[in-house]
Amino acid sequence: MADPLEGELEENPPPSRAMRITYLVLHVLLHVIFISYFMAATIIFILYDKESNDCWPNRGSVTTESIDEDPEDDDDDEEETSEKPVPEVKPKILCKINWCHGYGFLIILFILFYILWLYYWVFKPFVGIKLYNNYLEPVIDKWIAFSRQWVVSGVMLGIVIAAVVAYLGYECRNDAYKAIGLLGPVCFVLIGFAVSKHHKRVPWRIVTHGLLGQLLLGILCLRLPFGRYVFQCLGDKVTIFLNYAQHGARFVYGDRICDEYVFAFAILAVVFFFSVITSIMYYLGWMQFILNGFGFLLQAMVGTTVCESVNAAGNVFLSMTESPLVIRPYIEILTVSELHAICTSGYATVAGTVLGAYVSFGASASYLIAASVMAAPGSLAFSKLFYPETEESLTRSDNIKLERSTDTSILDAAAAGAASALLIVLGIVSNIIAFLAIVFFLDAVTEWIFELIGLNNITLLYILSQIFIPIVFVMGVPWHDCQKIGVVVAQKSFINEFVAYKNLGVLVNDKKVEPRSAAIATFALCGFANPGSLGIVIASLSAMAPSRRPDITRVAIRSYFAGSFVSFTSASFAGILIQNEFMGGN
Repeated sequence: MADPLEGELEENPPPSRAMRITYLVLHVLLHVIFISYFMAATIIFILYDKESNDCWPNRGSVTTESIDEDPEDDDDDEEETSEKPVPEVKPKILCKINWCHGYGFLIILFILFYILWLYYWVFKPFVGIKLYNNYLEPVIDKWIAFSRQWVVSGVMLGIVIAAVVAYLGYECRNDAYKAIGLLGPVCFVLIGFAVSKHHKRVPWRIVTHGLLGQLLLGILCLRLPFGRYVFQCLGDKVTIFLNYAQHGARFVYGDRICDEYVFAFAILAVVFFFSVITSIMYYLGWMQFILNGFGFLLQAMVGTTVCESVNAAGNVFLSMTESPLVIRPYIEILTVSELHAICTSGYATVAGTVLGAYVSFGASASYLIAASVMAAPGSLAFSKLFYPETEESLTRSDNIKLERSTDTSILDAAAAGAASALLIVLGIVSNIIAFLAIVFFLDAVTEWIFELIGLNNITLLYILSQIFIPIVFVMGVPWHDCQKIGVVVAQKSFINEFVAYKNLGVLVNDKKVEPRSAAIATFALCGFANPGSLGIVIASLSAMAPSRRPDITRVAIRSYFAGSFVSFTSASFAGILIQNEFMGGN
């Protein structure tokens, strides 16, 4: 096993003496500037007056203003006073520590930066490599070999399952519908095994670890305020970063198109921006470092390979078109099972850029973030359940070759990233138009067929909604709400999640479903598994790796169902974990 952070990059010619001196001077200058800035920010934060009006801008927010009731009557000078609230103003960033956006966030960045710097420049070259090669690597190899023995794996698996069952049983002790929700993950795993591509090759270790990770992340996000705050902060940061693409989109397309959320222009502009960023990161070597580090950790914990693991982690806040850009140079060499995992992760999650739209329909922001986080390990579990690995992967942490960028400068990398994004966007637009047209055509044909035998309003969507009734029931939805929740889940699976969340918001506002049912539905709808996304996945991955189009189209349908089951499993866990007093809260 190789050092997890030892990049397999091609050798560069040694830099000249003048270049080494220049790098050293710039390195020292960077530290001087960063430390000076941190010290200055610390002093200013400590000395800042926390009791000033800047920190309490809303004190005395109700003022009395004079309003002229009849301004056209010059003789009538009588004025009537009325109290009007002053618009709320947020306090300045220096008023409190704020671990997500203020001085507290600077502290976190400072500590993380110097932890990584000390590791990379001090610990790793002088201690880390020898320590890893002589002591840690043999211990890790022995532990992996020991844990993968059949008897040991069975005992460990039995202990884990017993602990999980005991905990879930405790959660469901006083609620029959929570107990029914336990059937959901069991049924979904059994169905996945029944339709598995290779039944005898299912890696139960990966499946078990992935489902366990899905449950543990659910506990972290839904039960622990700290975990919910951390992922909320991460989601906010990613969304803010990606929204900078709107500045370029508004300049090119205009405010009207962007304000109306025209998909091809306002939404897909993010693909251009993120493609440029990843190309620059590859040129600088940062992306290779991230791939190797995250890939090693995820492979050690779950058992999946570097690319599929990093893609699953990226899909927590990125879309199905943005996350594969992180591993774009390696898509050509992925196995079919790995391609299936990439597609499944895309279907099982939603992008941080669209969470705001779902919240505007009434969905709980904390539930949406929890669902997206829980889907990362769940997508790896179900992808390997539906399509087990049968080939030799070239992207494991011990054999992946982290290629160097072929670009000659940062500007060249940015231009290349923007150009490659153009093909991706064109493929997405053409495929989504074609796929949605086919879907609605089939819906119309179904309705026409039933009208000829005297049955009206029987559409393909209605038929699917009846199929989803038992599915939402085993998720823990009360029986009297199953019909309504089944319809919105069918809308998500047949049309898209925007329509489903909008209709779910109407049901909640009209109080036609219970809060628990709405909460479970929020998790079940939180995924891109719909016909339009089917076209997007095929188009985007085919644009990144044209030679793999036959393999991508072969696994697209199977991964569509696997991604849906990931969302349904998250919904089942959420129905068990969510406390009644927090139902419907944001």
